[in-house]
Amino acid sequence: MTDLSLGLTQRARAREELQHGKFDVVVIGGGILGIATTWAAARSGLRVALVESGDFAGATSSASSKLVHGGLRYLAMGPSAVPMVHENHKERRALGDRLAPHLVRPLPFLVPVYKGGPHSRFVLGAGVTLYSALSGFGDGMGKVLSARRAVEWVPDLRADGLRGAAMYYDHQMNDSRVAITAARAAAEAGAVLLNHISVVGLRKTGGKVTGVDLRDAQGEFGVDARVVVNATGPWLDVLRRMEDASAAPSIRLSKGSHLVLRTSSEWKAALTIPVDDVRVSFAIPWEGHLLLGTTDEAYEDDPAKVACTDADVDQILSEAGVAVSGLDRSRIAYTFAGLRVLPGGPGDTSHAKRETVITAGSGGMISVAGGKWTTFRKIGATVLSRVNAELGRTFDGSLDGVALPGSAQPDTVGSVLGHAWDALPDDVVRHLATHYGTTSHEVVALGLENPALLERVHPDGPDIWAQVEHARRTEWASEVDDVLRRRTTVMVRGLDSPEVRSRVSELLAS
Repeated sequence: MTDLSLGLTQRARAREELQHGKFDVVVIGGGILGIATTWAAARSGLRVALVESGDFAGATSSASSKLVHGGLRYLAMGPSAVPMVHENHKERRALGDRLAPHLVRPLPFLVPVYKGGPHSRFVLGAGVTLYSALSGFGDGMGKVLSARRAVEWVPDLRADGLRGAAMYYDHQMNDSRVAITAARAAAEAGAVLLNHISVVGLRKTGGKVTGVDLRDAQGEFGVDARVVVNATGPWLDVLRRMEDASAAPSIRLSKGSHLVLRTSSEWKAALTIPVDDVRVSFAIPWEGHLLLGTTDEAYEDDPAKVACTDADVDQILSEAGVAVSGLDRSRIAYTFAGLRVLPGGPGDTSHAKRETVITAGSGGMISVAGGKWTTFRKIGATVLSRVNAELGRTFDGSLDGVALPGSAQPDTVGSVLGHAWDALPDDVVRHLATHYGTTSHEVVALGLENPALLERVHPDGPDIWAQVEHARRTEWASEVDDVLRRRTTVMVRGLDSPEVRSRVSELLAS
C-alpha cells in the first residue's frame, strides 16, 4: 500500500463498512450535534454510523463566534436563564481545564461603558459578579475597571466618552478543529463516519424509519438501522418531510455573520459591546486576527446560500466601531455567515431561547435541533438517552471526564515539540500545539517521509504542508475547502491564494 493511497483508503474503508450489516443507529448530519451524538453512542457500545452530505462542521458548526461561554447576555433575559448559564459554565470549565485545554482556551472579556450607553457601570458590575458566581468563581471575581485600565487591556478601545469597563472571563476555540477532533474521538470509539455523501431517501418497514438510502460520486447504496437520528441543523425539516410529507415546520433560522480582520495590535482581552438590551457585538482576538460579529436576523432562504453580505459588513463594522477605533473594509481578510437553529415560535430571533429540542416523527425518526456549541457533550448524551429509550437500553451515554484526542496543556506540548523539532519556527510550534495538542507529533512526523511537508503553506501563516497531508490521510478531507477552511487556518487568514489552492487540489487528487 502506497502513502498516496492512504487518504482514499480511509474513505473506501468507511464506505465498505457502511454497506455491511445493520447498525444500531445512523446519524444524519455532521455538525457538532451529530458528531456529539455519534461519539456518545459509540462509547456506549452501539454500532453507529454518521453520514454528512457536505463536510464535517461544514455549515453552522464552523460559522460560530468561536466561543465556549456561559452566555453573559442571557442574564438579561431574566431568572429563567440562570440555570442555563450555570450549566454552560460547568461545560466550558470542564473543556478548558481538563478535556480539551489544547483547543479551548481562557480569555478575559471587557464590557465597555460609554456615556449614553444602554447599561451603567453599576448594572454591568452586578452582572459580571453574578456571572462569576454562576461559574463558582473559578476564574476569579468579575470587576469594574477604570477607563485608563481598560485601554491598557485593549489598545484599540475608543476612549471618547468611555466611563470604564466590566471584566469577566470565558473561553474561545477554533470551532472547526474542535469538531474534527470530536469526530476523530467518535471514530476511535468505533463509529463509522463518512462525509460528502447525501441521504436521498429514508428506508421504512411497516411505516417505521429503518435506515437511509445514500448517494455519492461512486453510486448509491442503503444502510439499515434500528434508529435514525436527524441532526441536520438548518435542513432539519427537509428530512422530517422525507419521513412525513405533511410534517409542519418545527424550526426557524437566524443568520449570524462575522468578519475576520487583519490587525497589528496585541489585545490582552476581548470586547463584548452592548448593542441594545439583549444583543451584543463581539470583538475578539483570534488566530492572530480580530474576529467581529455577530448579526442576528431571521433567515428564510435556502440554507446553502447563506453568506455575509455588504449590508452585514456595514452593520458589523458600525456596531463594533462604537467601541473599537480604526475599523475599515481594507482590513478584512475573510467573512463568513452561519445559521442558528431556533425553536419555532413568535417574536424576534434575538429574544428566542437557545434551547435544544428533541422530537420523534411519525416513523420514529429522532430529530434534534438547537442548543449551544458550549454544551455539545451534554446534548449528545441527551440525544443518546432518547435513542436508548427506543432501543430499550439504560446506558446513560455520559461523556463526563472523557477527553478529546490530543488533550494536554498547549505550553507543555509546545515545549516538547520545539525541543524535538528545533528547526520549526516558534509560531509554527505554537500553532500546532494549540490546534492538535499531543497529536501534533503525528503531523510533524510526516516530515520524516518528506521534509518539504514542514514548509509553510503560505509565508504569512503558521500552517504547514504536513497539516494538509495529515488532513487527507486521517481527517476525511477530500476537497480543497475541507483542508483550507476547516482543517487548517489558511482560508480564515485570507491566505488561500490560487497557487495554494492549486497545490492542495493536486495533493488531494493524487
